[in-house]
Parts: sequence; structure tokens; C-alpha cells
Amino acid sequence: MTNPIADPLVEVPDTDAASRLVLIEATEQGVATVTLNRPLRRNAFDDHLIAALHEAFETLQGAEGVRVVFLRGSGGTFSAGADLEWMRDAIERSEADNREDALAMAVMLKSLHAMPALTVALVEGGAFGGGAGLVAACDLAICTADAKFSFSEVRLGLIAATISPYVVEAIGTRNARGLFATARVFDAAHADKIGLVTEVVADAATLDAARDRIAAEMMACAPGAVAASKKLVEDVAHRPVAEVMEETARRIARARVGEEGQEGVRAFLEKRKPNWAL
Repeated sequence: MTNPIADPLVEVPDTDAASRLVLIEATEQGVATVTLNRPLRRNAFDDHLIAALHEAFETLQGAEGVRVVFLRGSGGTFSAGADLEWMRDAIERSEADNREDALAMAVMLKSLHAMPALTVALVEGGAFGGGAGLVAACDLAICTADAKFSFSEVRLGLIAATISPYVVEAIGTRNARGLFATARVFDAAHADKIGLVTEVVADAATLDAARDRIAAEMMACAPGAVAASKKLVEDVAHRPVAEVMEETARRIARARVGEEGQEGVRAFLEKRKPNWAL
């Protein structure tokens, strides 16, 4: 498997040789950008794009030195959701075939959500259906002020099934019920209010500046501690405090005697940068 950190531009292999469906750009410092690259189709999902995204996320999980992963769409749109041609094909397929397609989407989303590095969605234009699901599956999401969102599945007689775990986690059950049931299009301000995005910026140029700011911030954070912190949240969420007390004590004790913990505390006391800080 290619290590994207060793190459300034890595194209993830996809099943359509005529299309560069997903691009990975990465720096030597471990800042990676995954770009959905179907601008003529507004970065809409089909089985090829889903497979290419899954391959991209698996590639980054297996690559050493990745500190932060940004996810964005090409051509000024994040993702329009499901591709119309793909949906047309789906209505002719059996339930078993549709289950297989849906499972591929679910596996792809899980590979994004489980990324050890911090993940950040950079949203311009529209993020609809599965595109909004990608936003929810990231740790952070920044959008431009003119961005639009919708969970539009019910207008097609469908449901937002595979994206639902991440959307409910991001915006809560009541917001999810209302937005899933109405398919309402909502703006950046409302996305910020309900927690689907974590920051709203003025325009594309400001979005790039926010990306650079977050990338710089992550250079001060210990990579192993970032991954462990993300896992910690997943493991303690919605569990009683008494049930997790001993486990959380074990985890911080392990961190204190670990390589990063030892280096970080010593660096602080010695008033110098730790060895991971760039």
C-alpha cells in the first residue's frame, strides 16, 4: 500500500480508470487532504466513489505520520448525495443487492469515523444526504456561510439509514428526527446551532485559512494521544460514571508512563517543545 506521506500527491486507485474519483494530497508534516473529485456530478455518491473513499480512508489509517485529515469536495460543492443514475439502477436491483450497496456505504463511513487522526470536513456549496453524513462522521466540520444542508431521503421514499449513527451523535435525537422527517434544507447558521458543523467562515478563502490554522494547531498535539483521546470519547460516551472510573484511571496512568506522556511532561517542565511539535 502506498504511503501518502511519502508522496505529495497520491491518487487512490478506483474501479473507473477514466475517472480520478478521489485524490489524497499530503505533506511531509502529515497534513492530508482527501478530495471527492466528481465535480460534474457535484461529487455525488455511486458505488465507485464509495469504494474509492473507503480505500482512501484505509490508506490513511495504515500510513505512518498522518496528523490531521481534511475532507472536501471539488468544484465548489461538498457532495450532492446519491448519484441519480446509481439510484435508478438501485430500484431495479434485489433487496440483497441493495443491502450489499448500503453495507459498502456503512463500512466507508465507519472507516472515516474510526480514523486515529483528527478528521475535519471543509464544506462549500451543498452537503445533502450521504454528503451531510460524511460531515457528521468527521470530528470537526467547517463550512462557508452560504453552505446548504439537507437529509433529503424521505422525499424519495427512503430513509437516512447508514448515516444515522453519525448524524444522531452529532446533532442529537430530536434534531435528527425533525430533519430526517421533513427533508428541510437548512443553512450554515442552523447547522452550527445544532452541532452538525463546528465553525462557519465567510468564504472559500477563509475556509482555506481555517484549514491552515487547524493543521498548525495539530502539530502541537501528540499523535498517539490524539488517537487515544478519540477512542476514550467513544468508550465512555453514554456510560455511567461509576462504570468507567477504574478504566479511565488505568488509561491516564498508562499515558503518564508512556513515551509521549514522559516526553510531553518533561518538555513542559524544561520549557521546550516536545519532539512531535513542528
